[in-house]
Amino acid sequence: MGPWQSFDRAGAPRHDARSLTQQWNDLHRGDAEPLPQDPALLEAWVLYHNGAFDEARQAGMALGWRGAAVVLKATCVYAVYLEPRESTRLALLQDAAEYAVAHQQHMPACPAAWYGQAYALGRFSQGISVAKALTQGLGQRIQTALRKTIALEPRHADAHLALATFHAELIDKVGPLIGSLTHGASRQEAMALYAQALQLNPDAAVPLNEYANGLLMLEGEASLPQVTELQERVAALAPRDAMECLYLDAARLALDD
Repeated sequence: MGPWQSFDRAGAPRHDARSLTQQWNDLHRGDAEPLPQDPALLEAWVLYHNGAFDEARQAGMALGWRGAAVVLKATCVYAVYLEPRESTRLALLQDAAEYAVAHQQHMPACPAAWYGQAYALGRFSQGISVAKALTQGLGQRIQTALRKTIALEPRHADAHLALATFHAELIDKVGPLIGSLTHGASRQEAMALYAQALQLNPDAAVPLNEYANGLLMLEGEASLPQVTELQERVAALAPRDAMECLYLDAARLALDD
């Protein structure tokens, strides 16, 4: 696949083991990942939060399945936000999904294994179109993995958020009736999941922006005042690590289009 593109952003937050330990709860409120007690694993996460995604992936791989969560995060974030080649992006997401399944087999009670599969497949589905992904059965796999994540870790805000967006995208793409009949998509459940995600991880860029996007899909123009307020809150946030730099850049670019 060739070398990974580097993350090079002037003024981006930088972390070391001490600062990451101090800010761990804030940075990982979304995925409820426990603070590593192994210094080598903590250092892999330092690499990830600093945007050294390939190095983080390699460091995680060297730790075996103990490092799988950082491997999945680094691979998916790099693929979504930095990889310029569409074919390579999709291949990386497929690889991540397969790696997550292997992770599940070795550590079935690890929420990161199930969420990693759902996230990789969800982003892959967006890349090939949601309609095409549904015909390949990916929708059910994503929903199953997200529900398993929440069952294993009810505080996993990102899983609540992703499942809410799954419902919203289905309703937006195929309509509420077909979405409900074929995949159980529900506006009510989507809104409840968004509310739970925001309760678990308030005032963070990802849930605020994804909720705004979900409102547009579920309620259209009627939601514009609330969507605008949410987007203004997101625009005022300062990134706390490399991923948030990339996410906020993408969110602001989408607003400009």
